[in-house]
Amino acid sequence: MSAARWGAGFASMERFVAEVREGPGKTKPGYVLAGDEIFLQERCRRVALSALAPRETREFCLSDLDLAEVSIFEVIDRAQTPSLMAPFQVILVRNIKLLYQRGAKKDEFAALEQYGKSPNPDAVLIFLADHLRIPSDPRRIELDDKNRYERIRETLGEWCGVVELARVDEADAVRWLHASSAEREVQFEQDAARELVDALGADMMLIASEFEKLVLHAGEKHRVTLGDVETMVLAAKQRSLYELTDAISAKDKPRALLLLHGLLNASDGGEESAIGHLYMLARTFRQMLVILEKNVRDQRAIWQALWQGFRMPPFAAEDLIRQARRYKSRRELTRALRLIARADLELRSSPPDKCLVLERLVIELASEPRPTTSPFFDTQLSFES
Repeated sequence: MSAARWGAGFASMERFVAEVREGPGKTKPGYVLAGDEIFLQERCRRVALSALAPRETREFCLSDLDLAEVSIFEVIDRAQTPSLMAPFQVILVRNIKLLYQRGAKKDEFAALEQYGKSPNPDAVLIFLADHLRIPSDPRRIELDDKNRYERIRETLGEWCGVVELARVDEADAVRWLHASSAEREVQFEQDAARELVDALGADMMLIASEFEKLVLHAGEKHRVTLGDVETMVLAAKQRSLYELTDAISAKDKPRALLLLHGLLNASDGGEESAIGHLYMLARTFRQMLVILEKNVRDQRAIWQALWQGFRMPPFAAEDLIRQARRYKSRRELTRALRLIARADLELRSSPPDKCLVLERLVIELASEPRPTTSPFFDTQLSFES
């Protein structure tokens, strides 16, 4: 697919993919995956691992580091130290927003600059800057995100490739459906593609998940119609994700686990599917957090509170308002987001049983939080959504 025909996010991803597919020794010393479009980020990550960290040596050549747990000096030391078991190293670095929080961080940036001048040719650093929100039209980026983005370009951008993962707009989402269905030798009717994108708010993780189900449903007819989308997608969404969050918010653990297993049975249960379920849960809880903070009480107000690209399908609006109002404080919802973030890290660490990780998460989400008495501990529960 030609990068020129895509919008900013897809075009940037295609350039990154083409570069890393050239293999070890052909990449830049580092890359910054900038933007919270998780669909594009996951594809960049998967292609990079496939090209640079083959499965047979992955446990020896892949490091997945979080700056909330290690320092940038440890990251640089890992990059500079050759692996005895693999010829090339891939180092994923999460939470780089911590580098740009209050404090001079002169030593950290000096160390990064020094590494950039003399990088290890047998290693690549991939920084995940998913704290940035880059709209589908990057010219409309909000001032705070623009300043954060420019700061990254002024520092890491001096020696890293910056991959601008802008949000996918509706036109690109429809284009992706047609391109992907053509690769699978399935005809995806134009009205069906537009209905799917409209119903899911151009949310690519949801669209990709539903696309797989529709292609399987198409079977030997090799055609997806508007009727298929209406019967397979909209009704399924009403029965699945929002029923799951309804059971969680109602603290109904048995029903929540039953609904979770329904979601898992409808998917392949692999890593991408499990991460997709977590992504949808995190997105829904973030939506509820905004609804609660802005005191949204009816469907008319919800479209003003939630920005384009962060809205739920219209049929779910009233359900989500009702669910959000079951939570009495911001702290309850931020606790849920922290639990989801912890499960996400656990899933990406290749646990022996992904289903068990999700089951434990749902039980914790549907449980009443334990009371705390320490003011310090309360502040530790805060979560920037």
